[in-house]
Amino acid sequence: MKQIPELFGSMVFNDQVMQERLPAEIYQALMRTVENGRSLNLAVANEVANAMKEWAIEKGATHFTHWFQPMTGITAEKHDSFISPVPGGKVMMEFSGKELIKGESDASSFPSGGLRATFEARGYTAWDATSYAFIKDGTLCIPTAFCSYGGEALDKKTPLLRSMEVLNKQALRVLRLFGNEDVTLVRTTVGPEQEYFLIDKAMYDRRKDLINSGRTLFGARPSKGQELDDHYYGAIKDRVAAYMRDLDEELWKLGVLSKTEHNEGAPSQHEMAPIFTTANIAADHNQLTMELMKKVAARHNLVCLLHEKPFAGVNGSGKHNNWSLQTNTGVNLLEPGDTPYENAQFLLFLCAVIKAVDEYADMLRVSIASAGNDHRLGAAEAPPAVVSIFLGDELTAILESLESDRAYAAAETVQMRVGVHTLPKFPKDTTDRNRTSPFAFTGNKFEFRMLGSSQPVSEPNVVLNTAVAASLDEFATELEQAEDFNAALGALIRRVVKDHKRIIFNGNGYDDAWLAEAQRRGLENLPTTADCLPCYVRQKNIDLFKKYGVYSEAEMRSRYEIYLQNYAKVLHIEAHTMVSMTRKDILPAALRYGKELAETIVAKRAALPGVSCATTEEALLTRVNDLTDQLAQELDALVVSLDVADRPDWNALGRAEHYRDEVIPAMDALRDTADGLEVLVAKDLWPLPSYGDILFSVR
Repeated sequence: MKQIPELFGSMVFNDQVMQERLPAEIYQALMRTVENGRSLNLAVANEVANAMKEWAIEKGATHFTHWFQPMTGITAEKHDSFISPVPGGKVMMEFSGKELIKGESDASSFPSGGLRATFEARGYTAWDATSYAFIKDGTLCIPTAFCSYGGEALDKKTPLLRSMEVLNKQALRVLRLFGNEDVTLVRTTVGPEQEYFLIDKAMYDRRKDLINSGRTLFGARPSKGQELDDHYYGAIKDRVAAYMRDLDEELWKLGVLSKTEHNEGAPSQHEMAPIFTTANIAADHNQLTMELMKKVAARHNLVCLLHEKPFAGVNGSGKHNNWSLQTNTGVNLLEPGDTPYENAQFLLFLCAVIKAVDEYADMLRVSIASAGNDHRLGAAEAPPAVVSIFLGDELTAILESLESDRAYAAAETVQMRVGVHTLPKFPKDTTDRNRTSPFAFTGNKFEFRMLGSSQPVSEPNVVLNTAVAASLDEFATELEQAEDFNAALGALIRRVVKDHKRIIFNGNGYDDAWLAEAQRRGLENLPTTADCLPCYVRQKNIDLFKKYGVYSEAEMRSRYEIYLQNYAKVLHIEAHTMVSMTRKDILPAALRYGKELAETIVAKRAALPGVSCATTEEALLTRVNDLTDQLAQELDALVVSLDVADRPDWNALGRAEHYRDEVIPAMDALRDTADGLEVLVAKDLWPLPSYGDILFSVR
């Protein structure tokens, strides 16, 4: 392998490459587009496109694609070669500025939520010049936005870029009030930690449920799971370590700042964490990361599972969205000063986040909703479905003192003694890390822990950016009109703390007592996707996104329809897979085992006439027969429930609620009975690899 500095970004048309290959005036024109959002004229675009093409061809690329992120949750790409015909039956390699800036894609098969008719096929892709082009699998990939013929966003990137611009505008207004004239740009930074499972491909190939749905729909708990905590941060197995090295190399080539890797809590579970970068680039990089995780796993005869809960009864996988605000002068606006109390600017931005999360907690919940994440939220490895903020005792005490307009008695700085004389003393962080909180302040950022592992990070960051921008807009408007800025600032902070302190909770989010306390505070508990999706089209939420131009009302209603349909489709696939596996695999195995037991009983009685024998087999046969009959009945009940779900007269919400209320309970009942049979039926007859087989398959 090349040295890492040489390898890193080697397949990216990054700033260094542009400076080397573009004339100075062209480079400066492009930078103005990137930094200030100015339009790029065609002459400049042609120069950039030509340099990009020459660089890509030198790297072995033969095609280009506008790489975009439709509402499917994954990326999409249509490849075109660089060839162009010339006289004499020859070709030359061409790539124009027009092709760089804008592309046309057949959008008819992408989700639109009713924004467009199926027969209306035209969709457009537009270059996002703030995200570097890169080469993947011999193709030049140009990150782009994706919109309909009428201009409506059909992707996840466009709203994210809009929300970043809105937040930048409002943050700059606030900074000007504090005398910060040198700052010209504020960007949200994101570092998405990515959890995943690695299992042996041979195990995966024998599980139709994993193939069809990404999770096991059947499976009794193994004798050993994660009880001993021996996997968490344990020594990484050679096969996994080789995978991680290969993955790092591929990510580094593409400029992805892959930094940390370790074993997670469950057997076969692992985590990768990158260094923070600008939100839209972090979103692009996370999409690449998920794609490469699966692709690299195949090289090692492994399968990477990104489902939020691939195995019942063991930890699921999340994606912690570490979010902060950074100026172009290098200042983290969520970084306290020498003491948080003295840092008025920090406190105002902190209050903006508190207000935003309290007022739009429902939208944050919606932003991470999915059928897969429903299995994880509220379990022992994830926050509950109630949104709250953890600030830590000291910061909470500071806000309380400000609310009551009294001096804060700062605690004496504490030194953490390590206990080994050869190690230095470490200053103790005044804020412990609360892993049970959905939205935790961790010193200079907020960690939004509710995201599921398979989800793109764009949507929650759109909500965060827009809601915080709304708070900052309100703050700036009030303070710009104040005669006494300091007095107005103090009054504003006190009011925000008083009005929104209900969202602050520093305790154990896993404790059932918190759910009762949250209800007392008036915080919503929305446990399932079908429960929370209607919040998406509440008037206050539509008004927020319309006001700042992040979504139109039509775009929001279309997304609402898409998410409802996706929820139902996922459960439709899972339920029909369960029906097929039960009919073709599990039920025949149970019947075969029952037949073997019956034949054993007959043989024993024939061998020992008149002697009471085969009592063990008889008791076991009774249990197996009872469970087999129950399995058949529950299979019929699930089929009936699915027939109802397939009725054409449902609206999207009604169908989703039917899946939640009828189909899921039928699936759970069928699974419980099948898992009961698994622990009874002889292993050589059971058709599926067990949890123990799968979770400990990678050695």
